Amino acid sequence: MAEPEEENGTERHWLLWIFGAFLALFGLAMAGGGLWLVTLGGSWYYLLAGIGLIVAGIELMRGRIAGAWWYAAVFIGTLLWTVWEAGLDYWRWIPRFGLIVIFAFILALLLPRLKAGPSTTVARSLAVLFALIFIGVFALAFLPHGITEADWSRASPVSETAEYPFTGDAFGQPANAPADGDWAAYGRSNSAMRFSPLTQIDTGNVDTLARAWVYRTGDLPDRRWGAETTPIEIGGTMYLCSARNIMIALDAASGEELWRYDPGVEDASIPYTAACRGVTYYEVPAAAAAAPAAAGACGTRIFEGTLDGRLIAVSAATGEPCPGFGENGQVDIKRGMGRTRPGMVSITSPPVVVRGVLVTGHQVLDGQRRNAPSGVIQGFDAVTGALRWAWDLAKPQLERRPPAGETYTRGTPNMWTIASSDAALGLVYLPMGNSAVDYWSGSRSGRENEFSTSLVALDVTTGEPAWHFQTVHADVWDYDLGSTATLVDFPTANGVVPAIVLPSKQGDIYVLDRRTGEPITGVEERPVPQGGVEPEQRTATQPYSLYHSLQQPPLSARDMWGISPLDQLFCRIQFERSVYQGMYTPPTAETHYLQYSGYNGGSDWGGIAIDPERGVIVANYNDMPNHNRLVPRAEAEAAGYAPRDQQGKGEPGGAEGAGDPQIGAPYAIDVNAGWRVPVTKLLCKEPPYGGIRVIDLATGNTIWDRPLGLARSNGPFGIPSKLPILIGTPNNGGSAVTASGLIFIAAATDDLIRAIDLETGELLWKDVLPAGGQAGPMVYEAGGREYLVIMAGGHHFMETPVGDYVIAYALPE
Repeated sequence: MAEPEEENGTERHWLLWIFGAFLALFGLAMAGGGLWLVTLGGSWYYLLAGIGLIVAGIELMRGRIAGAWWYAAVFIGTLLWTVWEAGLDYWRWIPRFGLIVIFAFILALLLPRLKAGPSTTVARSLAVLFALIFIGVFALAFLPHGITEADWSRASPVSETAEYPFTGDAFGQPANAPADGDWAAYGRSNSAMRFSPLTQIDTGNVDTLARAWVYRTGDLPDRRWGAETTPIEIGGTMYLCSARNIMIALDAASGEELWRYDPGVEDASIPYTAACRGVTYYEVPAAAAAAPAAAGACGTRIFEGTLDGRLIAVSAATGEPCPGFGENGQVDIKRGMGRTRPGMVSITSPPVVVRGVLVTGHQVLDGQRRNAPSGVIQGFDAVTGALRWAWDLAKPQLERRPPAGETYTRGTPNMWTIASSDAALGLVYLPMGNSAVDYWSGSRSGRENEFSTSLVALDVTTGEPAWHFQTVHADVWDYDLGSTATLVDFPTANGVVPAIVLPSKQGDIYVLDRRTGEPITGVEERPVPQGGVEPEQRTATQPYSLYHSLQQPPLSARDMWGISPLDQLFCRIQFERSVYQGMYTPPTAETHYLQYSGYNGGSDWGGIAIDPERGVIVANYNDMPNHNRLVPRAEAEAAGYAPRDQQGKGEPGGAEGAGDPQIGAPYAIDVNAGWRVPVTKLLCKEPPYGGIRVIDLATGNTIWDRPLGLARSNGPFGIPSKLPILIGTPNNGGSAVTASGLIFIAAATDDLIRAIDLETGELLWKDVLPAGGQAGPMVYEAGGREYLVIMAGGHHFMETPVGDYVIAYALPE
């Protein structure tokens, strides 16, 4: 067959030689990595395909048609292997077959330049075929994958699940029973349902939602922290906090600033993981209104916990400090804790007031020192600021301050997230964290092991535990409880029971009797893996909820991902080299181990929402593993692991556990929370990485489930793709649900806020935010108009843009 004249010359040689050389080098990398993978017990595909690509590349460099046949063998083998290993899972096809199709397209164009190659017409026909295959596969990315379509037959008939009735003047706070148009607490009420009875914005008109006003706090720190605030609104006034704890009041209808108060938090006191999540509104009861501490405008007040460990009380009307509360309107919660380095003790979440007692926990900076400040829970008089009680779990006999020369017990579990409460029962519900040093348990006391990673109900009159329920025994996985527990009246065969719904980071959701802590739905102790660096500390079983779990099936090598076969090969090698025995794989030091779910969920601080009218739970969740290793102390010191306040290995703005020294334990910890491919920066696990699910409250059955988050802000090499592909991104921040059947949520790393049809899961409306929306939205009515508000402040770990925006949406007037 005749060849075009130019194909016998230099052009044919160099084009074939360059492509053949690249193919051979690519095959060499695959074969080398594939051989390593085989020695680890992994798939043979990469070794065999790599050898085939090497031979194909060499033959193409020599201009021989045999190179094309060798590549055809690799192509067909890859197709058959992908069908066998990936099935109909779309995302699994991308790294296995996408680049192989691109190579086939290039080769088809070069076929006429081969000795005894086909005609140009045949070659171009093949190139068109491969181009169409690639375009078709790429187009499929724009269709939703991994969806459980809505099926309301899985739901039970709606039973009465109204909020528990709060009555009486002493309990008549807006946060206990908000007016229909208000959002009076972080979760709208102290029951934390995040449900609004408003219906002006509905599924039929939400697509016309537009920005009504935008307010900027003017508080943009240089370092990567931002506000994760859910504002509150009572009677037409909105209250919120900024990144540095500046307290602000706005006209809820116009966004006009009414007042602001700066408590003077210094940057050095703000840790890399901290953000202000909200403020608390309180009305002084009539019986106490005559007290000097409640004089003047401070009859209604706003409380805030600061990132340097203070409680601030200001007038809700003027923003001026309440002079009768503590010392000129503030109380230092660090009293009695002993030495507290800057940034070690921060109040990140709004305190809660129950029967006149202002209850607060605080964050203790993770992973730094075993001898960290205490996680003591404190209750203060909401009028005077006097300490009513302190719950030091290791010193149950202690009522208030420790004796002179002593401190609250150091290193004990803390509560950094948001509490809920039942004023009628006089209980506050505390989702507790872990002891200082999350990944080593050998030095914990019996009391620490008893109460860590537990929901603890404290009697607000005494500060003593009424009951507690533990979700992880001897936790060394950083599965501290981050989500607020939500109060509902739960339907059972024996009638409606006052209940509390508790989500967890490992994904399990528990339903407990909130009077006693007894499970209403089943909980089963199951055997878990043993071993690790301290096998004597591992418990034989862990509690699993039989009600519902957001936990995904265990990881396998087939779940490893990337943009190319080399990405996936890298991740498969890491997977095979790591210890993985399921969710409770004991931590190891000799090699890495996998933790799945990772410490960011399941369900984290965004929590859940509950629609009591439809009887459903709305839960957004993360689906990412952590790739961890305990680092022996000598190795950690040589590598420069040091506490963050000493400019150690872990830089401000990084993920928790990424180089934490754990001083006082035999090991530091290195957590790859994203578990990425080093070059392309893509995650090692296949999508989705986060989702949103609606669950029947009565039965725990899934009604629908969808990935949450587009790929528009994510892509290879850290370059935003700008593509509206529903990949399901990591997310932090909860949702709000309305009686009109809408779910409002931002949370994902695509910097969008959405309205989702609660009945179907379909997206009805969205808007691009100017910064990360890692905060809970809220809904309220002002001047006869319904508003949706979100704080766009960004998030250090989610790597979203930092901002200072408060954005309100409403229907056109």
